[in-house]
Amino acid sequence: MKQKKRRKGISSGVFRCIRWFVKRLYPKIRLEGTENLPDGPCIVAGNHAQMNGPIACELYLPGDRAIWCAGEMMKLRDVPAYAYADFWSGKPGGVRWFYKGLSYVIAPLAVCVFHNARTIAVYRDARGAGTFRNTVRCLEEGAKVVIFPEGKGKRNRIVNQFQDKFVDVARLYHRRTGEALPFVPMYVAPRLKTLYFGKPVLYQPKEPAALERQRVVEALMQAVTDLAEGLPVHTVVPYDNIPTKHYPTNKPQEAE
Repeated sequence: MKQKKRRKGISSGVFRCIRWFVKRLYPKIRLEGTENLPDGPCIVAGNHAQMNGPIACELYLPGDRAIWCAGEMMKLRDVPAYAYADFWSGKPGGVRWFYKGLSYVIAPLAVCVFHNARTIAVYRDARGAGTFRNTVRCLEEGAKVVIFPEGKGKRNRIVNQFQDKFVDVARLYHRRTGEALPFVPMYVAPRLKTLYFGKPVLYQPKEPAALERQRVVEALMQAVTDLAEGLPVHTVVPYDNIPTKHYPTNKPQEAE
């Protein structure tokens, strides 16, 4: 037991060092629209912007919060395959060997970070029920839960299509508390060094689950898009790991 506590202490110390360095190396992020963040629990859903979304929220989102992360990034043996497939599989063939090696290098650091930051492991198999239970538990404690629900399919130049099953957390939360859960749209704009928050979308628990899932997801994607398009011309950091020269802008006509 003492050895386990000691290992946990070492891991926590390494995490604090990593966080300290990242906060000093990563650009300081401003927050706009924080009046749209409820005082109580909510789901904050936004574009991933590759690793910028999770990093910015971990460092700068105020109050108690928990961030959804892939469960594979929390297990040493699973990190390399998942990290390479999700982050770097689209790299040119000539450099893929480097990123395959890098996926093994980052594995112990990823496990350390994701176990010590306040995260919720996300699984898409039978373990998904645990993801939902842990999420509702965090919400009941008053935390904001941050989710980056983009998938591989393109929605528009701002976001990829959102996966929609995360919305069902609100139905389980209502069963437990009797309260309707708000979803706050967030646009992550690394090039503007800012997180933008839009008006909440309130879940309607009396509506059919499938219809409400679709309504909330559509409203969130549109809100994130509107936030981006309402800003000055800037480069959008996409979910997909593509060459920087192919990054889109939020207003292509004006950019041209």
